[in-house]
Amino acid sequence: MRIAIIGGGPAGLYFAILMKRDRPSARITVVERNQADDTFGFGVVFSDATLDAFRDADEPSYRAIADSFAYWDDIEIHARGATHRIGGNGFCGCSRRTLLMLLQNRARQLGVELEFGRDARPEDFPDADLIVAADGVNSPIRTAHADHFAPEVDLRPNRFAWMGSTRPLDAFNFFFVEKPEGIFIAHAYQYEAGASTWVLETDPETFARAGLDRMGEEESARYMEGVFAEALQGHKLITNRSLWRQFPMIRCARWVKDNIVLLGDAKASAHFSIGSGTKLAMEDAIALHGAFMAGGDVGTCLNRFETGRREEVEKTQHAADVSLVWFEHVRRFWDFHPSRFAFGVMTRSKAITWDNLLLRAPEFVAEVQEVVAAETPGGDRRKPPMFQPLKLRGMELPNRVVVSPMCMYSADEGVPGDFHLVHYGARAMGGAGLVFTEMTCPAPDARITPGCAGLWNDEQQAAWARIVGIAHAHGARMCLQLGHAGRKGATKLMWDGMDRPLESGAWPLIAASPVPYYPDSQVPREMTRADMDRVKAEFVAAAKRGDAVGFDMLELHCAHGYLLASFLSPLTNHRTDEYGGAVENRLRFPLEVFAAMRAAWPERKPMSVRISATDWADGGITDEDALAIARAFHAAGCDLIDVSTGQTVEDAAPVYGRMFQLPWADMLRNEAGVAVMCVGSITTPDQANTIVAAGRADLVAFGRPHLTDPSFTLHAAAEYGVRDVSSPVQYGPGKDALFRNAKRAREDLMELRRKARPASHAPAALKHAAE
Repeated sequence: MRIAIIGGGPAGLYFAILMKRDRPSARITVVERNQADDTFGFGVVFSDATLDAFRDADEPSYRAIADSFAYWDDIEIHARGATHRIGGNGFCGCSRRTLLMLLQNRARQLGVELEFGRDARPEDFPDADLIVAADGVNSPIRTAHADHFAPEVDLRPNRFAWMGSTRPLDAFNFFFVEKPEGIFIAHAYQYEAGASTWVLETDPETFARAGLDRMGEEESARYMEGVFAEALQGHKLITNRSLWRQFPMIRCARWVKDNIVLLGDAKASAHFSIGSGTKLAMEDAIALHGAFMAGGDVGTCLNRFETGRREEVEKTQHAADVSLVWFEHVRRFWDFHPSRFAFGVMTRSKAITWDNLLLRAPEFVAEVQEVVAAETPGGDRRKPPMFQPLKLRGMELPNRVVVSPMCMYSADEGVPGDFHLVHYGARAMGGAGLVFTEMTCPAPDARITPGCAGLWNDEQQAAWARIVGIAHAHGARMCLQLGHAGRKGATKLMWDGMDRPLESGAWPLIAASPVPYYPDSQVPREMTRADMDRVKAEFVAAAKRGDAVGFDMLELHCAHGYLLASFLSPLTNHRTDEYGGAVENRLRFPLEVFAAMRAAWPERKPMSVRISATDWADGGITDEDALAIARAFHAAGCDLIDVSTGQTVEDAAPVYGRMFQLPWADMLRNEAGVAVMCVGSITTPDQANTIVAAGRADLVAFGRPHLTDPSFTLHAAAEYGVRDVSSPVQYGPGKDALFRNAKRAREDLMELRRKARPASHAPAALKHAAE
């Protein structure tokens, strides 16, 4: 087999090593444009889990790396005069030059041909069975075939530069320093004796105010020495092509073209804040080698590599995306208590959570718990964040858990029936602080489907009163969510075809503009001023009925492409009058409805608004729009923003994942200064504790978990030993047994997690393992 590898970085060299070791008869050539001992940058960093993978892939090269690395177990966060040291992380640093030399030596020993100082192209290897394009983040091969690989390059706004220092460090350090120009960040770690990497970062406004855009390499190093003088402790910053630049987040639609495969940064990049791109590149090499060892021709193996590796790469990139956004918006969190700030640093990528930290740094978690309780009126330092109380106007909630609004499509002419009584009653008995109704419609033509619940007549009001009475009897508060389907109305029940138009029995639809949801959906009529007056009156009448029922809170649904949302999004609002155009105009009618409802709703009772903070589509709601919308409702008397996303247009492209809507909740809470509820793929109590402790949301809504476990909150309380969660007195013996069993189960689980942690690769641990 003839293999040509273009790019002699860690990815190309490591793949050459693995293939030559297992296919010694293959002719493998690595061509690198730089000289053998040229390298730019300073150190690279690997986790214990990555070192496990290296050891399993190639023991000799792992041993060589292990003999050369600096190991640490702790992360130190320095901000606003406080330092938090958090153990149990397990990282090593290694000189990039040393790593390349070790890999080159191993490759030569195996018989790999190495050429340096030469630019190469795929055309230079007409006889190659396989061409590996490991030619870096600016890959000329990827660029030459951009039409096929379809790269997307997202140039992030923050500026950064890689520098070095002789300052010794015994932990991975995050230094945050505020100067008159703004906030500067250093990601710093030691990679060998007397040598440490310093990745310096700041936002574009601070960069410009500091004049760094006008400084040369050495001048900027001297300036940054002044910024981080305390952290450097008299040591200098060292440069090596330490140019300030923006990080390019790279994704490619395809990684393979004929016999050419992209590897490492050429195909996908991951931000330095979650580790080293070298890690991702070398793991790519392991995966590509594994694809070939599984057998088949080159095409089969390359397809196996791309299909098998893509999900893991995309997960890493998603974590990197979330992490880098945290650093881009560090100003949001700057005024947090230092302990909560440090907690946010640790949990920023969602990979580390409350329970993870409880395992590795219990004292730190206890400190954060105390701070959260101290900052919460009526807080209890014995309880984790999700069980801290929250007060909105006159409504007091015993915890931060919410049963999310979920349409059941099971009402009869808008009347909630026995199903609803059991459904809401069971969840009200399960311990959640707040239970939302499904979207409830103020008029028959406001419904999404014929099965939607309503509140426009006495029969419906009586049915809801029975449900609310049961909830109150068992300690839960209930929020009435009112909404009008608009252009998404007159559709089939969810299980018969979600959002698909009714084949018979449909009613006329109205919307901000005559824009149908699907091409074959009914075209709504553009609302007139008379329509607006009628709809506003219907909302007010339903709100008054809700108060008479005894609901504790009222929410106005302005999300998901429904009537009021169709005014807010430019994708569905094409009006040229005073209700269209700029966001202030698009807000006009939804705000008018809200103000009328607020006036009719008792002052002591809170109100919230659900919004879609992004449409997940080009030309839709921007972050600036979302902030303007949240601020406007807050100024009009809204107490909480229920932050959802999307469902505005049928061709939206949402990016799903754990807690995928949390970044917008975070943004609105910490930039608009309004309390928020987050929702969307939040599934565990651990995530709820993480979200509240990090100051990213005030309430956490669980939807699907409550569908299968009405006592979700009670189970969480048992897990964390919080006994004063409401449950029926009749269920007392079951509750007692649950708490006994949960204590043992949690102890067993924590022990399993300890055992499942990657083995330490610290020199002492390696010596012990060898003995």
